[in-house]
Amino acid sequence: MLKFLVLFTVVPLVELWLLIRIGEWLGAFPTVLLVAATGFIGVLLVKAQGLLTLRRIGAELERGTIPADSLLDGLLILLGGAFLLTPGIITDILGFSMVLPFTRELVKKVVKVIIQIMIGKGYLNIWRR
Repeated sequence: MLKFLVLFTVVPLVELWLLIRIGEWLGAFPTVLLVAATGFIGVLLVKAQGLLTLRRIGAELERGTIPADSLLDGLLILLGGAFLLTPGIITDILGFSMVLPFTRELVKKVVKVIIQIMIGKGYLNIWRR
């Protein structure tokens, strides 16, 4: 519950503060243009990376292999796209790190470690009632 409170109140307030500070430094119009540009570029990147990932998933399925890594890529691209559509500097950094292939690999390694820890602690035990 506290995590959601922080997520939906503190993060937007920090984003707003950052945008105001950037607006004071660059001016209002360039700041709005920056936010719009990151959203537009983000949409293009998400589309391109998403299509590549879908093709890779299809190819892996045709070979008869489980596309676990590609599915994780797809999830990160989807989440990154949501971050890129949300106005703000922090969310843009997070979004681009999940959409760009070279930074997504690092994020993917971190996510895999977190999943392994959660499995080890029994948080992802689907048979537990």
